[in-house]
Amino acid sequence: MTSNRSARPSSPAATAPVVPTATYRLQLQPAFPFAAAERAVPHLAGLGVSHLHLSPVLEAVPGSLHGYDVTDHRSVRAELGGEAGLRALAATARAHGLGLVVDLVPNHMAASPRHNHALREVLRHGPDSPYGRWFDIEWDAGDGRVLLPVLPARLPEVRDRLRVEDGVLRLDGQEFPLREGTEGLPLDALLDAQWYRLGWWRLARTELDYRRFFTVSDLIGVRVEDPEVFAGSHAKILELVADGVIEGLRVDHPDGLADPQGYLERLAAATGGRCWTVVEKILTGEETLPDAWPVAGTTGYDALRLVDGVLTDAEGAGELSTLYREFVGRSADRGGDWEATSRRAAYEVVRHDLAAETAALTRAAVRLCAADPALRDHAPWTLRTAIEELLVRVPVYRPYRTGAERVLTPEAARGARAAFAVPEEAAAVDTVRGLLLGALGDTPGHRAFRARFAQTSSALRAKSTEDTAFYRYAPLLSANEVGGDPGRPAVAVAEFHAACARLARDWPATGTVLTTHDTKRSADVRAAIAVLAQCPGVWAGLLSEVVSVPAPDPHLAWTAWQTAFGFGTPDPERIGPAVLKAVREEGLRTSWTEQDPAYERAVADFVATGPGRVPLRAASEAAFALEPHVRAQADAAALVQLTMPGVPELYQNTEREYRALVDPDNRAPFAPGPDDGRTALVRAALRLRRERPAAFGSGSGDGSGSGYVPLAAEGPAAAHCLAFARSGEVVTAVTRLSLRLAEAGGWRDTELVLPEGRWADVLDGVREFTGGPESELKLAELFADRPVALLARIGD
Repeated sequence: MTSNRSARPSSPAATAPVVPTATYRLQLQPAFPFAAAERAVPHLAGLGVSHLHLSPVLEAVPGSLHGYDVTDHRSVRAELGGEAGLRALAATARAHGLGLVVDLVPNHMAASPRHNHALREVLRHGPDSPYGRWFDIEWDAGDGRVLLPVLPARLPEVRDRLRVEDGVLRLDGQEFPLREGTEGLPLDALLDAQWYRLGWWRLARTELDYRRFFTVSDLIGVRVEDPEVFAGSHAKILELVADGVIEGLRVDHPDGLADPQGYLERLAAATGGRCWTVVEKILTGEETLPDAWPVAGTTGYDALRLVDGVLTDAEGAGELSTLYREFVGRSADRGGDWEATSRRAAYEVVRHDLAAETAALTRAAVRLCAADPALRDHAPWTLRTAIEELLVRVPVYRPYRTGAERVLTPEAARGARAAFAVPEEAAAVDTVRGLLLGALGDTPGHRAFRARFAQTSSALRAKSTEDTAFYRYAPLLSANEVGGDPGRPAVAVAEFHAACARLARDWPATGTVLTTHDTKRSADVRAAIAVLAQCPGVWAGLLSEVVSVPAPDPHLAWTAWQTAFGFGTPDPERIGPAVLKAVREEGLRTSWTEQDPAYERAVADFVATGPGRVPLRAASEAAFALEPHVRAQADAAALVQLTMPGVPELYQNTEREYRALVDPDNRAPFAPGPDDGRTALVRAALRLRRERPAAFGSGSGDGSGSGYVPLAAEGPAAAHCLAFARSGEVVTAVTRLSLRLAEAGGWRDTELVLPEGRWADVLDGVREFTGGPESELKLAELFADRPVALLARIGD
């Protein structure tokens, strides 16, 4: 079989990475191991992708459904088939013209001493262990021992269940190593003699003394900035890269690292430039990926926002926001505007969920101030308040080693100082800002403080925005996606084109996605919800029809019914868990750690009788009439993502219509199904990318981004056509806001001028068109059979 991949470059650039034409993400788990992926290779190769993208492959907690809880970097996960299984998959993939891209998890490991060999050795031997440098443990934060918040209750309540057996301490399936020479001690003395302190799990919020992933105490941060730790944690992956088993890397959560740029530079050097590498970096607003990072780009959440946004009706989204406020009613936490909601959530998270992290930052600031005569006599509480106030004002996920002054602005400092009643105490803000900007010193302690602040900033943004505010502000749920802006769900066509031109110029090999293992709703679910912005009145009518089903509160009703509308099919077994997760993440009536059983029963009863039972998209003639527009929206998004600048990724099962909600719903084992209309579109676009890779490259190289050229329609419905050309070889044209278009009378005399030459419609293989200024193409003709078109230049 002919390889789908671009030919490897010859010497002297032999180490240049193979850039995929398209990737296909598979979620590996015990129910879908390497052997199952190997059986799927012929189907996936037939789609036209060039690479399989595998979720993490290193050893993880037994039974893990995701693999991000790594336990041993030295070996490939046995439950998936081990290294032999991975190499067999790579060989089969290679025989079908496919390479492998692997998810790399540098930031954290499972905090399970039973399974994590490195952590087990640290707990046995203390900070002088050979693995003592691996983890961000603050040994001097308390009594010189690390807190393990793993007990189901306070220690006195579970003490009688602790057992010393076979040289380890056991409790309900958990195992803890014992310090040498302590096995024969009485239990209380034995507990006191360890390098760790067992504690109630609730102590993690305020007492934790190791860096974790976000607020997940089961995942401990790894210090990959240390060369020794990098070498030990990357040896197996680098071996697989050197052997040609792995050709690309997806770097998970780089914002959690102390020095993302330094890590990526070390990774690029270690791989010898052989790997196409993208980073799971969430860009906010006008933020761009740092130019100095030696990567191909991001994993694609910025592209997701562009595609969803340009296909969202701005005016209708505003009307929905008004309806939402009227339906929900205003409160201190929701029903208002997005900015206020997100700011309140940030304060809650930084003061509550991240209390241990801000306490660690405060201790570090106190030490730095005590060592500098010019900075002494700041009360610890003022430093902590200053840290919290500056954290909530970071407008992006985190500052980096350069450009911090653009994040920690004078305006942010002024806002932080306003939190103090006494001006003299507000001086702590200037001190903390000075420490963060490097103006007050650049010792290892100062650099560590800046790094930990940045790491905490990314955790705060993720938890307060993605995992809290997104669930509290819900006018249009399709906009509440990672990297999205619920306060501005629509992207103007001109903005979309400008962003794509920048990608073609600066990051031509970046990743693009529509659905991932982390999206809260798959692209098809979001497409259905986004159509509601074109018909706020229809949505209001649907709500009025189902309002008789009693809901625990109106915000929940709005969210659950909109979720059900997007999902399309009544299914309480799938909708129910997604709604329950929403109310727990929202954290107002119940939460993961402070559950309200009565409220959660009311939520379950509501879903069972309402959103999980009523076929909302067929509830009325008006709702049923939206189905063609839902399909048009979804197909337009799919085609744009497959042909815009960047390397498109298909998430498992998305080569056909795929409806999935938040994890774990979207992480079910891959199961190939029958082709549908979407499959034909996907095959055609990927075949074109494979056959004409230069058309989807970086363009002229003159800095103009000319590999991407916007095409503007002319006529009464011009705003409803989104079109662009790729390097003069391929034209993508899709219908925007098809419902609004139909209401306005259709395409009428609207025309699109194609670039010079002859063009063939690759979606039907029959129609041909002529381009040039004298050959206007009627859009009514172009979109006669379907709302999207993909054209390829033919002939000379």
